[in-house]
Amino acid sequence: MDPAATSPALSVAITVLVVLLALTGFGIYTAFGPPSKGLTDPFDDHDD
Repeated sequence: MDPAATSPALSVAITVLVVLLALTGFGIYTAFGPPSKGLTDPFDDHDD
């Protein structure tokens, strides 16, 4: 299959999928990786 003959819809779908996976990976890294040490729990900040 000629790469120049691919459908524009396929290119858009692959781009959206890659962006979605990148954002998901970044969210997981932020929540559970080294940057999570700086996160605080808002429920622990307000003792009732």
